[in-house]
Amino acid sequence: MDRRAVMSALRARVARLERAGLAAREEPPAIPLCAEMDHALPGGGLPRAALHEILSDGAGAAVGFAALLMARSGGTVFWIARDPDPWPPGLARFGLPPSRLIVAQPGNGADALWATEEALRCPAVSAVLLMSERPDATAMRRLQLAAETGGGIGLLLRESEEDEGPALATTRWRVTGRAGGAMHDLGDPQWTLELLRCRAGRPQTWHVTWRAGMEALMMDDEMREEDVPRRGRPSRRAL
Repeated sequence: MDRRAVMSALRARVARLERAGLAAREEPPAIPLCAEMDHALPGGGLPRAALHEILSDGAGAAVGFAALLMARSGGTVFWIARDPDPWPPGLARFGLPPSRLIVAQPGNGADALWATEEALRCPAVSAVLLMSERPDATAMRRLQLAAETGGGIGLLLRESEEDEGPALATTRWRVTGRAGGAMHDLGDPQWTLELLRCRAGRPQTWHVTWRAGMEALMMDDEMREEDVPRRGRPSRRAL
C-alpha cells in the first residue's frame, strides 16, 4: 500500500468535510447518556470539544459504549485503528449507521495520532475514536487542542491496565460487560460503567442496560420496573 497516497486521500477527505462544516450547526452543549448520569456529569452530559478515555476489559462492551457516544454526537465520525475493523451491524445496534462512519487504518502509531489530530480539527467531524493507542502527555495536549478547535469529542479506547497512570483526558471510564452485554449477543447489552475520573466531577459507578429497540440507556432499577404492572408504577426516565 502506498502510504503517501493513503495519507493524501485521508487529508483530502478531512478537508472536504471541514469545508462542509464551516456553516456552523446548532448542537447541544453535551452528549446525553441517561437522566441519572447526565445529572452527575458537569454540563449535563459528556462534554464536547474534549478527550475521553474508555478502558476495556477486552470484550465488546467498551466498543458498544463508544459506538453509543459516537452515534449521539450527531454527525460524521472517524474510526481510527490499526486493527480490528469495525463491525457495522454491531455499531448499528447503538444507532451508528455505516453512512456516518469513516474508517482509517494507519500503519503505525505515529500515523494513527496524526490522523486523529487531523480529524479532531475538522468542524464537520462530531466524534473521533482512536483504538489501542496510548498517547504520551505531549500528544494528549495536541489532541485536546485539536478537539477544542473542531468542537467534537475524542474517544481513546484501550484495554485496562493495572497501572493506568495519570488521567490527562476530561473523563476516564472503565466499561465492563455483564450478562447479555457482549456486542454480538442477541440480548440487550448490560454494562457496568465506572467513571474513574471527571474534571470538575467525582467518580461514580452505574449499572445500565442499552435497550436497542427504544434507543435508550436505562439504569438497572428502571429495568426492574418492566416487571411491575403499568398501573400506578412510577414513570421511567430514559434518553
